[in-house]
Amino acid sequence: MNVHILGIPMDLGAGRRGVDMGPSALRNAHLAARLRDLGHTVHDLGDVDVALPETLDKHASAGLVFLEPILEACRSAAERLAALPGDVFPITLGGDHSVSMGTVTGNARRGNSAGERTGLIWVDAHTDYNTPESSPSGNIHGMPVAHLTGLGDPALAGLGDGWQLRPEDIVMIGIRSVDARERDLLRAAGIKAYTMKEVDQLGITRITEETLERLGDVTRLHVSFDADALDPSVAPGVGTPVPGGLTYREGHLLMELLSESGRVTSLDIVEVNPVLDTRNQTAEVMVGMAASLLGQRIL
Repeated sequence: MNVHILGIPMDLGAGRRGVDMGPSALRNAHLAARLRDLGHTVHDLGDVDVALPETLDKHASAGLVFLEPILEACRSAAERLAALPGDVFPITLGGDHSVSMGTVTGNARRGNSAGERTGLIWVDAHTDYNTPESSPSGNIHGMPVAHLTGLGDPALAGLGDGWQLRPEDIVMIGIRSVDARERDLLRAAGIKAYTMKEVDQLGITRITEETLERLGDVTRLHVSFDADALDPSVAPGVGTPVPGGLTYREGHLLMELLSESGRVTSLDIVEVNPVLDTRNQTAEVMVGMAASLLGQRIL
């Protein structure tokens, strides 16, 4: 497989600093080498240019903190990904989860002149389905999925130039922290979200099978993996840790089963915060998750 890596070192959408160093931490955890060992050709495209918070006035525009620079970075990421050939496998490294507005959009448009549908598998402790009106903080990393479906700020929701995700083409896994008004929006949209209660009850194998069946008519699948989907004991280096997350083996099993489906066409790894980490543990764990998605097996 021809893998292209693109970093988006942005922490403008988050409330805590440090995730802008996530792409470097993941590279230092030997992401490219692990994938080459699996037989893949790997090209590192460097990073998208992102404004530094220290150079900006922190103010909210229309209820959104750092709206303009986030929009600029997401637009740049979307354009770079859309320009890649359709037969490559992009891995995008965040950065906070607001980068997914650009990555999902860019990968949906990449080699897709026919307008084929894109499915989103959102692996996260949070649903990130707030809008500027529902968000308690105004931090955009809690809003990307809503904008990808056309809600919220018109500029952020319009990154796809008319393309939007269908709510029925989204499945969320590992959810355990949802704001009250955000819950109402999710229910109204009809998005399928597997909470940790359902992970405990059903198990990851059944959830993955149901996810692939639900997205059976979707041509391409994008996995957006937030490190805080994993339990903090596994991935301590995240800005918004929530106890009771996916175990190490549940995360790997999910990636292994998705790999076996042969249907995943792109991947995000986001919200790795080296400032809060222990000896780059979280980055190393997330590199392992990427390796499992791209074919690593025990035997």
